[in-house]
Amino acid sequence: MPITHQNAVRAVAALLILACVTQGVYTALYVAKLDVPRQLLWGTEGLLFPLLAALAGAAMVRSERLTLAFAAIAFGAVLNFLQVGVGLTLFFPFSDAAKADPALAPVAGAIVAFAFFIYNAAKLLLGFAALLVGLSRMSAGSKALGGATALVGGIAMIANGAAIVGAGEIAGRIAGGSGVLATLLLAVCLMGATKDD
Repeated sequence: MPITHQNAVRAVAALLILACVTQGVYTALYVAKLDVPRQLLWGTEGLLFPLLAALAGAAMVRSERLTLAFAAIAFGAVLNFLQVGVGLTLFFPFSDAAKADPALAPVAGAIVAFAFFIYNAAKLLLGFAALLVGLSRMSAGSKALGGATALVGGIAMIANGAAIVGAGEIAGRIAGGSGVLATLLLAVCLMGATKDD
């Protein structure tokens, strides 16, 4: 079944929105100290990120003006898949092992830190895509939405880049939220980007 460029871009936007929903639900449950269905939420992301990578890759090769943005989305999706995979397969066994033998606590902590390192790299790429698509939408006449997307994308890049280099707890807190907001605005921008690409 042939997929048009427009359909691929719309599917990318829909999957980005779904990723924002799963991350928003996870964060809300975690902050409220409620039981988080990690297997369900992360498992859902484990399904959607490979699809997102493939669809963004298809959009990338057909795009005229947003090739780099779709490349950033595709590679961000691959990194998000790796991060989710680490969470689902390694967090619990090493957490249990660290409880049984406290000497393993540094190893469990290192695995969590590695997952966040990947998470921040993925959010940096999605922020970069948001910056590029936002600037493109601005040049196409959508000043408010494009400007907001470019601004939040730039903030997400800086915050997640700072988190990667270990710039402190404040950067870490801003990194995740700005990355999710940049992803959401990116998805909204992509809904109208096909007519300009």
